[in-house]
Amino acid sequence: MQIEQELKALVLREYKSIRAFSEKVELPYSTIDSIFKRGIANSSVANVLKICKVLGIDADALGEGRIVKKSESPRIIAAAAHFDPDKLT
Repeated sequence: MQIEQELKALVLREYKSIRAFSEKVELPYSTIDSIFKRGIANSSVANVLKICKVLGIDADALGEGRIVKKSESPRIIAAAAHFDPDKLT
């Protein structure tokens, strides 16, 4: 349960207490505490997504056992362009 310990440390770093975080994420304290004790895999997807949204972390990465801030998430950007030299002015 390494990821749960890292997640708890992040919560405490940013919110100073689990209670303050639970109020911010609008989940009962007992739910948050249970996630830290029993594991992320045993919690509902909706609760994990709420936690990720409030903390600004990537849910996919959390599912893989990593904590990645959204701003650090790689973005895939695709661009398509058509160049027609006959239509240039």
